[in-house]
Amino acid sequence: MSQVISLDSILTQPASTAEMRADLSKGGCSSSSCGSSEGPADMPPEVWEKIKDHPCYSEEAHHYFARMHVAVAPACNIQCNYCNRKYDCANESRPGVVSERLTPEQAARKVIAVANEVPQLSVLGIAGPGDSLFDWRKTFKTFELVEQHLPDIKFCISTNGLALPDHVEEIAKHNIDHVTITINMVDPEIGAQIYPWIYFEGKRITGVEASRILHERQMLGLEMLTERGILVKINSVMIPGINDDHLKVVNAEVKKRGAFLHNVMPLISAAEHGTHFGLVGQRGPTPMELKALQDDLAGGANLMRHCRQCRADAVGLLGEDRGQEFTLDKLPEDISYDPEKRKLYRDLVEAERADHRKATAAATEALAHVAEPEAAKPLLVAVTTKGGGRINQHFGHAREFQVFEVDATGVRFVGHRRADNYCVGGYGEDDKLDVIIAALEGVSTVLTAKIGDCPREALEKAGLTVSDAYAYEYIESSIGAYYTASVGTVDAGRASA
Repeated sequence: MSQVISLDSILTQPASTAEMRADLSKGGCSSSSCGSSEGPADMPPEVWEKIKDHPCYSEEAHHYFARMHVAVAPACNIQCNYCNRKYDCANESRPGVVSERLTPEQAARKVIAVANEVPQLSVLGIAGPGDSLFDWRKTFKTFELVEQHLPDIKFCISTNGLALPDHVEEIAKHNIDHVTITINMVDPEIGAQIYPWIYFEGKRITGVEASRILHERQMLGLEMLTERGILVKINSVMIPGINDDHLKVVNAEVKKRGAFLHNVMPLISAAEHGTHFGLVGQRGPTPMELKALQDDLAGGANLMRHCRQCRADAVGLLGEDRGQEFTLDKLPEDISYDPEKRKLYRDLVEAERADHRKATAAATEALAHVAEPEAAKPLLVAVTTKGGGRINQHFGHAREFQVFEVDATGVRFVGHRRADNYCVGGYGEDDKLDVIIAALEGVSTVLTAKIGDCPREALEKAGLTVSDAYAYEYIESSIGAYYTASVGTVDAGRASA
């Protein structure tokens, strides 16, 4: 196994380019794909240029680059049965939750502070905690202020779409290349089960009529954006028994109108969140139900599978949130932007990307020669990672597991499974291990950087194979190597035939 150094020092001031390059080898990159499996060879260069460093629009980029959300837009013009916006909350990780509401001026100051400390930062998004376009003055003022200091950062907004058609020209004016619209239905009868009311043209409207207006505005806004070459991601919340089957129709309709990605997310409906769905006991989908729906959508609009359903004030790589490090009381009074660290990081990432693509291609080639591929069933493999597309995290420190499917055709990222940390203060807790085992439904193997004897034994007793033999190696090539070793390969003569 290769000797590597920790990525953590990239987050402090690196001593040299050589030191940062060594750090990247421990925490650097992942597979070449956009939200689905697409990469630079699969799309026009101008589109790849827009998404290659965007952690939400490129599955590859989410291993290298960080996003930041600023909570400047608290007001909302619709009510969703799955939403309860919470303020001054540091302990929940879901959309609509923030610790601080910011003015545009405070937000710009915070963005500069984060950019100086987080070299991975590439995207500034506004996702509420209400609707970014209902509070449009604050949204566009924030972008205007940030643009004066960080001309190289990408801008992104998330909206329910009700006010979208009124602001498409302003979006284009601010050079916002990425817009996310939450679309949960194209049938107002189904929408009436999700949205109690909307506020439109000075009136509160309820029932099917409200959903009809929302649907028409969403479709119009989507078409207006794609006509202008703005990339659009569609978010849909999968609600079992309400819109789960219907999302296949949604996928077809948004693809028809030029959506770039479709992100199907599981409903979060714990009663303690105080949402209507949570209080009435509406369940969310199981991980395997979500995967089955996503698999059914293959061939439709490109799918995003790496979403983490971020808070409206999230900071950092997807899957982590460093927002509490950058609250207003912790920011220096006098802030000026220094671009050098971020520039150096990006230069080194490009070299690492090329290296990882070669490793992934080699793994795919090896998988093509497994013995009797028609009899070799696909496996789901979970890995623990701190980022960088490597198996570089201790099992006990994992807050989530990235899950890949592997067979003779290759290795594919299929999603992540959220689980509480197993390790607390250096000690494991059996109840949290039970949570992890439940979260790994359908998974056959766990690859990790390190694991203790007790959790290993518990996982194996639950029927999971565990290995730390691929610590700090690339994820895809490690999974490929594990799979070929498990199912066997053809002999060298047949492989070269």
